Amino acid sequence: MSNSSLYRKYRPSDFESVLGQDHIIEALKSQIKEKKVGHAYLFSGSRGLGKTSIARIFAKELLCTQKDLYEVDAASNNSVDDIRSLTENVYTLPFESPYKVYILDEAHMLSKSAWNAFLKTLEEPPAHAIFILATTELQKVPETVLSRCQVFEFKKPTRRALSELVQKVAKNEGYTAPASVGDLIALLADGSYRDSLSILEKVLASSHDKKITRDEAEKATGAPKVALIEELLKAHLEGNIGAALETMRKAERQDIDMNLFLALLLEYLRNILLVRYASELRTSIEEEVGSEQYEKIKHFADVALETITHKTLARYVDVASTLRFSPIPALPFELAIYELFKSTLPEG
Repeated sequence: MSNSSLYRKYRPSDFESVLGQDHIIEALKSQIKEKKVGHAYLFSGSRGLGKTSIARIFAKELLCTQKDLYEVDAASNNSVDDIRSLTENVYTLPFESPYKVYILDEAHMLSKSAWNAFLKTLEEPPAHAIFILATTELQKVPETVLSRCQVFEFKKPTRRALSELVQKVAKNEGYTAPASVGDLIALLADGSYRDSLSILEKVLASSHDKKITRDEAEKATGAPKVALIEELLKAHLEGNIGAALETMRKAERQDIDMNLFLALLLEYLRNILLVRYASELRTSIEEEVGSEQYEKIKHFADVALETITHKTLARYVDVASTLRFSPIPALPFELAIYELFKSTLPEG
């Protein structure tokens, strides 16, 4: 594997290599073609979606060279003096490009006085200046700034898209990774291209034979083993509340992130019900999780008709609303188990 970080190595360098933001790319390309480029843009979206990368590509497409490209981290350069220094420089002509392009990352971190100092320049910029503000928290950007910018909201990729990216990059690096590994990393990445490649890098670094298994990925990332999820579901199948509670105790002893445990449990339960009631989805589910896990899912779908139902899924969905407020992370799970197994509990 290359010494370069994967997210740097696979960072898009042109519009054609950008994934999942077609609505933005087409708009920017059209503006360049029609010579209707604006002077202030605001790129909004969660981390790792390519906001800064697309800003750089846009600058390059406008024939802006490195000498006339300025990148400012607003998280650490957010004072009124920092902005005044920037705006004073704006009025000098470019060194060798048609435009001077300013990329302000984490723009929402600017102080109120810095925003006020920036407003006049945003409203009446010199013809050669283009500002691209990037933020993960659009609600923190003042309305007066929003009204002066073309706002583009970046979309989160689907789990499937992230999983396919992970498998493709792994293959390019000389590794094999089944769909179940890609899906786990996609879940952990929480909709971030950058995070998915950072997690993949950690997983690849732990491999000795360049054949990544789900078990290796779980170990490298600290994710709950799917066997633990299946152990809880087996307890449901058998109506064994003691085994269910012991499984949660195991999860506690392994210091497992309960939010992640819940996400994996909900996905497994959802797949059981989809396999049971939507036969047309079975092939795609098998492709996503792999044949071995699919057979286990199908087994639960076929034999746990009364013990694993939509009510089971619904009750564990409810766990999500109380999990972050619980002083004991496993407690919301235990309460759900008591309710779901209440018919097997002794009176009183």
